[in-house]
Amino acid sequence: MSAGSVAVVVADEIGVPSWDLYELSIPLTVFGKPQPDLAESWYDLRLCATGERDTSGGDFGFGLRTPYGLEGLVGADTVVVTSVPDACVEEGAPLPPGLTDVLRRAYEAGARMVSLCTGAFALAEAGLLDGRRATAHWMHTAQLAARYPDVTVDDSVLYVDDGDVLTSAGLTAGLDLCLHLVRRDLGAHVANQLARRMVVPAHRPGGQAQFIDLSVPETDDAGLGPVLEWARAHLDRPLTVDDLARRAAMSPRTFYRRLQAATGTTPLQWLLNQRLARAQSLLESTDLPVEKVGELSGLGTANNLRHHFLKQVGVSPGDYRRSFFSRPAA
Repeated sequence: MSAGSVAVVVADEIGVPSWDLYELSIPLTVFGKPQPDLAESWYDLRLCATGERDTSGGDFGFGLRTPYGLEGLVGADTVVVTSVPDACVEEGAPLPPGLTDVLRRAYEAGARMVSLCTGAFALAEAGLLDGRRATAHWMHTAQLAARYPDVTVDDSVLYVDDGDVLTSAGLTAGLDLCLHLVRRDLGAHVANQLARRMVVPAHRPGGQAQFIDLSVPETDDAGLGPVLEWARAHLDRPLTVDDLARRAAMSPRTFYRRLQAATGTTPLQWLLNQRLARAQSLLESTDLPVEKVGELSGLGTANNLRHHFLKQVGVSPGDYRRSFFSRPAA
């Protein structure tokens, strides 16, 4: 099996800050270091800057010098777009000049297109995600879906493999996707051995959903604040929408409408999210049995807790605890 060439986009406008350098380093580590004992032919890696090939270090004290410009993307077997500048995501600022045009040309020339984290915004702007399922960091998936309605955005997964276009969630999820590409190109044995050398799992259970903050932002509705705070303090009770509406001195219909307007979710979903958030907290900070966690969070039996965890969080309570448990200091 041949690994082929991988071209990685380096957006010089970001000044290569540390939080973007992490995602940039992932494809460099996976594809850039030959592993001759694992595969005779490793990847041919090239870094392609979006502007000047000697990127500015800005206030961070360092820069990157790349041997290729954007034209180096055309003809590569795989093109990887890591994080794009924050202003492009948060403020809708234009992407680096010429990037979307070159991405389209690379795709038309037969390249496999890959994005890590907010790199999905560049693929979407180039039209390469239209009609496809894709993902990005869960903190930005709502923006991605709103800005590009032709893209089916899935915020629950670590990565999406749509054949010739692949997208990943943020940060370490980019490593999951890069190892998946090695698995596709060179086989499971090579990918598993490489993961062992990097001291990471070859495949992580669950998806991005286990990292999403399920709690709903605080509401400015003064009439709802006290009753929602009361509900959070009594999640171990069998609360109903009628109970909450009565405590708020509202009709159930009025309570439903105001809570949905204030939080963007229905009362029943709000309650479920609060119960799951409580269960997550208990699993992270205590060694209580799963049965007790279900009882204190109001999710009921251990089976019911497992059902909702698998559906909403994507992993079992046991897997979640193994990933996030931190024993409190004595």
